Amino acid sequence: MELRNRILASLQGEDMAPLRRHLREVAIEQGQLLEEPGRAVDVVYFPQSGMISLIVQMPEDSAVEVGTVGSEGAIGLTVGLGSRTSFICALVQVSGVALSIPASPFRAAVEQSARLRDLVVRYSELQLGQIQQTAACNALHDVSSRLCRWLLQTADKTQSDVIPFTHEFLSRMLGVRRATISQVASTLQAEGLIDTRRGHIALLKREDLEKRACACYEIVRKHTDRLLPPPTAMKRGAS
Repeated sequence: MELRNRILASLQGEDMAPLRRHLREVAIEQGQLLEEPGRAVDVVYFPQSGMISLIVQMPEDSAVEVGTVGSEGAIGLTVGLGSRTSFICALVQVSGVALSIPASPFRAAVEQSARLRDLVVRYSELQLGQIQQTAACNALHDVSSRLCRWLLQTADKTQSDVIPFTHEFLSRMLGVRRATISQVASTLQAEGLIDTRRGHIALLKREDLEKRACACYEIVRKHTDRLLPPPTAMKRGAS
């Protein structure tokens, strides 16, 4: 079984064995809800590909994205620390494949492995930091820099510079009007940074997008790589 998920790829031998017996490969489809507020968390998902949005739903029927999860992370990981109920919505935005494990054997594996417990705590710290950074970004930064940040983060997590999203979807995720997203996207397209058509956005000049993005993109990226190095980096460090 090829492990493209950073958390699982960092486990070896006796730390991985209790998980391997229960892990099953499953398809995660766009629009699929993996967690809902107030619902029991009974499965842990380790994405191998695709992307999941972490969304806070407000009482007035509006919603905003506060984080994303790709192959660097997991959904439902805190069940290993005793958490039983989800607080936010985890919605698949880009279809892909995940390795899933029921909550009970995952919790037992965490109790047996100090290495796995450390990874759960480390990722929980990472996810909290991402959510806090995104909340500050949504409150303080202009839409153009936030959109560039979002596009870059999504490209990193999906490992593709072609992103299957409409302006309507982006407006909901960033909490702004669709017309605002369309205006900003048109400006970026006129400058040759992106190309938008038929529900897809292609990143054409990544370096220029990084210059236009707010500092939040680099802060979260570096924090992620520090706490959960990519598999290739881990292999180089072990050699």
